[in-house]
Parts: sequence; C-alpha cells; structure tokens
Amino acid sequence: GPLPPAKRPVRAGPCLCVAVLPCHRDPAWFCCSCGSIVLLIYARVNRRCSPPALHFHARRPQTEAKWQAATAAKPNRISTFFAQTNILPQQSAMAALAENSYRISGHETFPCRYTWLPKAARALADDQRLFADEDRAMVDLGVGKNMTRSIRFWMQAAGVASPAARGAGHALTEFGSALLGERGFDPFLEDIRTLWLIHWKLATDTANPLLAWDFLLNRWHEPEIVPTIILGALHKEALRQDAELSPVTIEQHFETFLHTYIPTRGRKGEVLEDNLDCPLIELELLVRVGERPTDKGRVEPIYVFRREEKPEISAELFTYCLNDFWNKRHPTEQTLSFREVAHGHGGPGQIFKLPEDDVRTRLEQLTRQANTGFSYSESANLQQIQRRENRAEMHLLKQIYRTGGTHG
Repeated sequence: GPLPPAKRPVRAGPCLCVAVLPCHRDPAWFCCSCGSIVLLIYARVNRRCSPPALHFHARRPQTEAKWQAATAAKPNRISTFFAQTNILPQQSAMAALAENSYRISGHETFPCRYTWLPKAARALADDQRLFADEDRAMVDLGVGKNMTRSIRFWMQAAGVASPAARGAGHALTEFGSALLGERGFDPFLEDIRTLWLIHWKLATDTANPLLAWDFLLNRWHEPEIVPTIILGALHKEALRQDAELSPVTIEQHFETFLHTYIPTRGRKGEVLEDNLDCPLIELELLVRVGERPTDKGRVEPIYVFRREEKPEISAELFTYCLNDFWNKRHPTEQTLSFREVAHGHGGPGQIFKLPEDDVRTRLEQLTRQANTGFSYSESANLQQIQRRENRAEMHLLKQIYRTGGTHG
C-alpha cells in the first residue's frame, strides 16, 4: 500500500535523500541533513501523483561508477527506481530541473507597475505580515484586492520578497533589501540597470519559472512573435507539464508578458498614459514591427526582440548575471563553453538578447579586468569561460552601483 508522507528526508548514499511526497505541486523541500534544496522526482499513475516519490541533490552529480558502487553497497528505493528506469541520477536531475512547474497565474493579469515594488518593499520592511490581511494591505498600498495580490506576486517573482519562515508573512530578501531598502542602491527604480536586473530575475527563476518569460526568451527561435502562433505554442508547452489550462488563462498570461515590455495603445494608436506604468517598458526589449491579417478577418500585431548591443548593461551587471547563471544552472562546473553563455537556456546572451559578438567582447573585457573572477580563452577549436572564483552575490551587486548610472 502507499507509504505515509515522510516528515524528514533520510540520507541514502553519498548525496541522495529519499522522501514520500503526496503531490507534485508541493513546495520545494530541503534536506534536513545538509539544508540544501533538493530536486524532486515523482512516481505517477495516470497523470496523478502517487507515492513513493523520490528526491535528491543536484549539486553534486554522481559519476556512473560512484553511483553503482553506492547502490550496490546499500540498495534502496532510489536505486530501485533508477534501475527500473535505466536513468543515471545526474541525467534525471537535469530532466527534473527542466520540468519544474511553470507559474502562469498569480499576477491577476496586471503587469508590475512603477510604484509597486518600492512601495511594497517599504511596507514589508515595517511589517512582514503586510499581505496576511488583504483588507489592511489594500489600505496600506492604496490599491484594490486584485492589485494587492498582484503586488505580492511580482515581489516574489522579482526576487525582492519571499515567504518568511513558519508562516510569518513575507520578508524582503537580501537582494530586495539591498536594492529597495531604506538605504538601498536604487529604492525608486531610477537606474536603468535596476530595470535590467528585475528583468533578469523575472526570467531566470529555475524553481517555478514564468511560462511566457522562460519559453519566449529561451525556446522560441523564430524571428517574429505573432500572438496567435505564440498562444498555440504556450498551450502545448503547458500541456507538456500536465497543466490543463483554458485558452483564456494562457492568453491573459501572454498579454501580461506583452504589457510588461510594450506600452498599451488606444484605438487610434495613441499611447495611453495611464498604462505607461510598467518600468520594464523602458528597456525596449520587445518592439512592434508590423501587423498581419488573421483567419478571422482581423489584424494582429507582430513583435520582435531587440537583438542588438545594449551599452546600458554595464560590465558589472553582466558579471553579476553571468555568476548568477553559473550558480543556478552549472554550480559544479569550473568552465563553460562560449555557446552556453551566449545561447544556453537562462544565459545572459539569451535573456538580454545580446548579439554573439557583443557577448564575446564582454567576456574578453572581463578577462582584461582585474578581480572579476572570470577568464575567457579562445582557440581554433575551443571557446570557453573559466570561473576562478565564485564571488558573493551582494559583493557583485554592490559593484554594479559603484559608479553612477543612467535612467532610460
């Protein structure tokens, strides 16, 4: 019969933990032995979760020899699972990382607005239980109930706030406090580099990525973004993760993505001033280039990403994002290929839509600069980046604002 949910993960092998979880939508689990976040693998029957379910560390991938030696010495449910599926642990870890559940709802169809993050950051600094009472939060933030929920969503999606321990509301993250706190680097979002940072955070969450951000920035390789085509592609991507969503939900999510980067226009084409309130519009990352007729006799817009050099992304900002990319997706690697940085899923080249030559120039500059922690080497057959030192996030964040910035 099914086993009861485990209250505590149990070490099993060099870096493996085992636990039984009732549902794949449960939040991330932590290993009680070492405290690191573990990836989850679930046993499913007819697209529904059923125990036992396995989870293990992805930070220290096993070699085949070590894995066979460990499981031969002490067989357990994890070794049985992988023996039956004929998958090595490190292969499954990467598959699980790619299959983490998308976030599609929660924004209440509102893009993040100019004042939301600074205002909510100041309010959370005073009271971590701001969002625990929606009526009081509505008064403190001066918005309606749906916007209150949307603000909470964007605070978390941008990495500015996270749920506090033991259900004690929400707290500013170290990043959020350093950026938007009382003595933060840019408490009123006046620096264009801050807006690129927020874009980076929205697009690079590996635990629960935003569907439109993750798919369009990393997996959509066509030159044009046409709404009717994109909606079909997003729907297929959601179904791939067993997320049976209505077309309306997918459309609202995609429109929220568009309005994050594109200003809303009125019937005659004029920009509606009241809607120019998502700060990421200033990045001009997404550009409308034309329109085309649809099967229903209407016309729909055509968009493209602005794929060109972006000098407002400073060397320090690029270094911060490169290091963050490395930690999130390649934490055990000492070297990465140039292609991975320029075109890899979640890499700076992809997320910022930088030309390949610009990425190469930036990497060469990092090599020439002192104390960046990175070096780039290029030969006839090999182009690779080496990370000599994993710098602390707050140190790299401080370096971004070491010199005065500009607003877009």
